[in-house]
Amino acid sequence: MDYENNSWIWEGVNYYPCVFGGLMVTAALLGLSTSYFGGIGVPYLSLPCSWSNLGIFHQKKSGKRRIRVYMDGCFDLMHYGHANALRQAKALGDELVVGLVSDEEIVANKGPPVLSMEERLALVSGLKWVDEVITDAPYAITEQFLNRLFHEYKIDYVIHGDDPCLLPDGTDAYAAAKKAGRYKQIKRTEGVSSTDIVGRILSSLRDQKNCEDHNGTEVKPQEENQSKASHIAQFLPTSRRIVQFSNGKGPGPNARIVYIDGAFDLFHAGHVEILKRARELGDFLLVGIHSDETVSEHRGNHYPIMHLHERSLSVLACRYVDEVIIGSPWEITNDMITTFNISVVVHGTVAEKTLNCELDPYEVPKSMGIFHLLESPKDITTATVAQRIMANHEAYVVISLTQLFFSRFCFLNI
Repeated sequence: MDYENNSWIWEGVNYYPCVFGGLMVTAALLGLSTSYFGGIGVPYLSLPCSWSNLGIFHQKKSGKRRIRVYMDGCFDLMHYGHANALRQAKALGDELVVGLVSDEEIVANKGPPVLSMEERLALVSGLKWVDEVITDAPYAITEQFLNRLFHEYKIDYVIHGDDPCLLPDGTDAYAAAKKAGRYKQIKRTEGVSSTDIVGRILSSLRDQKNCEDHNGTEVKPQEENQSKASHIAQFLPTSRRIVQFSNGKGPGPNARIVYIDGAFDLFHAGHVEILKRARELGDFLLVGIHSDETVSEHRGNHYPIMHLHERSLSVLACRYVDEVIIGSPWEITNDMITTFNISVVVHGTVAEKTLNCELDPYEVPKSMGIFHLLESPKDITTATVAQRIMANHEAYVVISLTQLFFSRFCFLNI
């Protein structure tokens, strides 16, 4: 530690050596009596004031420099695996900078992205662990770009998953960062990938088309079960993972609690923007996430694409969300409003189409005068994301197969 010089101390030592010597010996004995002998009955003696209060030593305040880490990716079809990777990256430093590959770079290297740069930016910047986003990140990290990261953005470490990431020429995409000693690795999230999600979407849309082709005839139970089994997620939820994504904080005693519910399937930019607006209406945002059974009942057997706990993690990762109800009811009741001390219930103007519209799920909050209809900032929905993929079906099948082949070699550039 660095300490400021006090000349009067040394003058005192010269003129009154016995006094200062006695003080030092006394301090040493007191230190021994309270620490070393504290467990064997030597009484604790307290000084009337500390050495710092006497002004003998003034410790200089040295501000610790914050560690900045960098992680890049396309982050197309953003899912909880991406969020968990960024959560792990943030844990390796103090500030997380995310490199977002441009649309042009993705088209040149992989084919057209599902989501635009604007939509991907909204998703990435909406994550609670992200501090800064670079929107002109290259698809392949070059030594020139690394130098830019180190000097312009003051990056200390480049982070990537534990899968090797190889460029088309077979070289390691992160070789320069490793050579510089500025590379750190995180564990890949098993059970989900963008390739898997594209497969689920295509399977779901095929199921929907098959149902329409039956022209109202009854679908056999075994066919329906086979259809659902074809896109079952491999994700196994744990309480630890939910805690990792959660804020861990409840509302204050006089907090204005805002409630919004939905399926939040294929978590997209529209979800982020409506959650942001909902949060601005109060102090605490509580989000109800409908169960798989509820979503299927109101939207059809081919939904949801993502299952309940997957959707819950995606919503929890959003910086505007304070708490979620996993498997919330379709209809908001008086008892529910009282239990969670809900001040206002909101719903966006843009929503997915429902099959059963006989009952208004917001009838109770409307009668209580606490319902608020929010203008949705974006018109994107789960259905429109799925339709974008189906519109170029053959191209996405080729891309999916290619990604499936290379997914073992490059994790976050999915």
